[in-house]
Amino acid sequence: MINTIKAQTSALVYELNYMQALVKHRKNLPKLAASDRLILNSLNRDCIYMTNLTDLGFSSTSTLLNAAHSLLPSIVKDNHSDSLRTPPKIYTVTDLPEFSNWGKETRLLNIIENYIGLPVAYQGVHLRKDFACKDQFATLLWHRDIEDRRFIKIIVYLNDVEEKHGPFEYIPLSYTSLYHPNYYRIQSKINTSGGINDETLNQIIPKSAWKSCPGPAGTVIIVDTRRLLHHGTLRTEERSTLFFAYGSTSRKYPELCNHFWDDSHFKPVLSRQYDQGVNN
Repeated sequence: MINTIKAQTSALVYELNYMQALVKHRKNLPKLAASDRLILNSLNRDCIYMTNLTDLGFSSTSTLLNAAHSLLPSIVKDNHSDSLRTPPKIYTVTDLPEFSNWGKETRLLNIIENYIGLPVAYQGVHLRKDFACKDQFATLLWHRDIEDRRFIKIIVYLNDVEEKHGPFEYIPLSYTSLYHPNYYRIQSKINTSGGINDETLNQIIPKSAWKSCPGPAGTVIIVDTRRLLHHGTLRTEERSTLFFAYGSTSRKYPELCNHFWDDSHFKPVLSRQYDQGVNN
């Protein structure tokens, strides 16, 4: 009982400090151009915004793509005895300037800071390949990220993504908000099993309400993966992507962001061929 009271008190103090920090930082939020405010408005309303690299127009985009496509051939599927569950292959490329320069574009950080409401911490970036898979596990299960109160991921498709490639999929906020009866049913199942498969979720929220996000190479998805229930879908062909991650500088669970810079995933050893590919 005492431990429960302490935990509840600590949670309340955290929430109060969080609200105070939002109010205090409001006057310091960077100004946005009208086009960027449209992105912010979509994030505030739907927690997601889809665009593409061309429309964003960052000068660092060509270097980013050259670097990504120079590394992709070296990302190959590991041999696994379980033919139904093939894990993705992930490269941590946070320290490579070709990737971090794009992830730290001032306009991008300003939009995210306005959405999060606090100073932004750029967590890092993963270059990944997801392979054909027939069974749901890990991030193929429906879930929410828990690193922070608001946590932005930017997904960049490096190849055309159709249904067969397993596009990002999410549930609109109106079906899962804190004030919706579904919220507690979903949260209970996530807490007990770590994620929800399609069959179970379809009993709570009909599949007709699910939103799939296919798109051509260069598609950019800016999404709050803390607030939206989401997953990667089953695929019959591989998909190549970049995942950039952002939270506040006072993240709720900063230790959960370590995999964007520690040795949890492979860090590529750069070769002469990589340098030539980037500079071409």
